[in-house]
Amino acid sequence: MRIGIVTPAFNVAPFIAETIRSVLAQTHRDWAMVVVDDGSTDGTGDVVRGFRDPRLRLVVQPNAGVSAARNRGTAALVACEAMLFLDGDDVLAPFALATLAAALGPAAVAAVGAYERGGRVFSPASGDVLERLLVRNLFVNGGHVLIRRDAMQPFRTDLRYGEDWEFWVRLALGRAAPSSPTMTGIFRAGSIPRPILFVRERPSGAYLRMATDPASFAPCLEAIHGNAALESRFTPHQRARLRHKAGAEMQWTIGRELLRHGHFSDGLAWLRHSFLAAPTARRSALLAAAHGLPFLPPSWRGPLRPYAASGTVQAS
Repeated sequence: MRIGIVTPAFNVAPFIAETIRSVLAQTHRDWAMVVVDDGSTDGTGDVVRGFRDPRLRLVVQPNAGVSAARNRGTAALVACEAMLFLDGDDVLAPFALATLAAALGPAAVAAVGAYERGGRVFSPASGDVLERLLVRNLFVNGGHVLIRRDAMQPFRTDLRYGEDWEFWVRLALGRAAPSSPTMTGIFRAGSIPRPILFVRERPSGAYLRMATDPASFAPCLEAIHGNAALESRFTPHQRARLRHKAGAEMQWTIGRELLRHGHFSDGLAWLRHSFLAAPTARRSALLAAAHGLPFLPPSWRGPLRPYAASGTVQAS
């Protein structure tokens, strides 16, 4: 299976070499990689040009956003059977492509693997994930998701935040392709429980910058829950319930990220809003614990720990 890897890159010069080296180290050797330099001003393209491998290609474009860069890279990899979208500051484990390729079957739309972020390992969501995806984004980014090429759809360039979440929802809705009439919206998990992707958390990253702003979420939520294809899968009552739960999840995310950025009172307020909108035992426990955050060492704060001053990633 020939795998196409698309890496949108905007001002990631300190990190992109490590990302490329992790691809060069893959045990699955049949791949092609396109790095789309999306108007970088820090020499990102020069770093990419320093590599000499016929499977690696650099495309340079004026800054147009991550979705446009992904679409540009996808169009440049026409001969690939499956696609993976690897961020320009993340790292793949050497067995990542082999694990995903082995998991991707003819009836599945994508294969997924575990990932590590902030020192924690997250298991992949798999199966029919549509209902869960309508509540929250189940995937950290595209670096641990291998997508069948005949299931590919373009990313929406009008969404500046949550564009990958909206994309996963459309994949999970499923649609038969001429070459694979039995393909569904199923996501299959790889057989290796170890992380295949190591995610770098950077204070300047889009998620960290935008996840504290309610206005960032609104266009994405509207695009997801306004998708007419949902009408054939869920009743109006079910759609309203899922939209409500998604709103509560958004509130929880805002509160959590505010706390991680050090905005204690505002973060607690958003967590309370979320709990009142959709109470769960986990949120109850975390909300109670959040009140004591100022008295806990950062390493004891779990999912509410502060971000490091600079991005870190560890691969093994």
